[in-house]
Amino acid sequence: MNIASNLDTRGFAIVPNVLDAAGCHAMASLLGDASGAGTRGMLRIQEVAALAQRLLADLVRPHLPDKPVPVRGIYFDKRPETNWLVAWHQDLTLALKEKAEVPGFGPWSVKEGVPHVQPPMKLLEQMLTVRLHLDDTDADNGALRVLSGTHRLGRLSAEAIQNCRETHEEVLCEAKAGDVLLMRPLLLHASSRSSSARRRRVLHIEFAGFSLPDPLEWHEAPCQSVISP
Repeated sequence: MNIASNLDTRGFAIVPNVLDAAGCHAMASLLGDASGAGTRGMLRIQEVAALAQRLLADLVRPHLPDKPVPVRGIYFDKRPETNWLVAWHQDLTLALKEKAEVPGFGPWSVKEGVPHVQPPMKLLEQMLTVRLHLDDTDADNGALRVLSGTHRLGRLSAEAIQNCRETHEEVLCEAKAGDVLLMRPLLLHASSRSSSARRRRVLHIEFAGFSLPDPLEWHEAPCQSVISP
């Protein structure tokens, strides 16, 4: 499996057996039940930050232009009590500490009290998302679906997204517990509601291969330190 080639041409790659069964169980027990569709601020949990820096970063380092920094962590927990669908979209925003006017950054929005901003396209292209599966995931319990290659198309309008559904291959990203899905943020992705009683727990960590311009700062400050090579 050529991870770099898949990320370049398709925008995603699945890496098997990154975490063993005991590790998945320990992480799931630590995180418990997510609030609503997902719980943000995961990088403030010491064990999650350590996992990001010591294990997941090894997968990321070869695929970013600079030393990877974990900048946002979200815990998704799709189960009968919290079942949802996600329409086709790209991940276009950064979670930051405070709003500041910086050329190329905007528009701004606020999600759960946290300022978010769309950065320049060249910075989004220097990011990589790691989705660590804590459960076996398939069509029945809402596995992620992606449109292969759409990460190369830049920011897409609603009309362009609909057109991509006709022109690009849809792939269901089935995974086993312990597998990791690597994904470019600009890749179009979606997920269906679960039709199963089985849980679909995913630890989602975003890595950046760049430094923010002053005075901008990442919202999840405890993990701002650059990972050593």
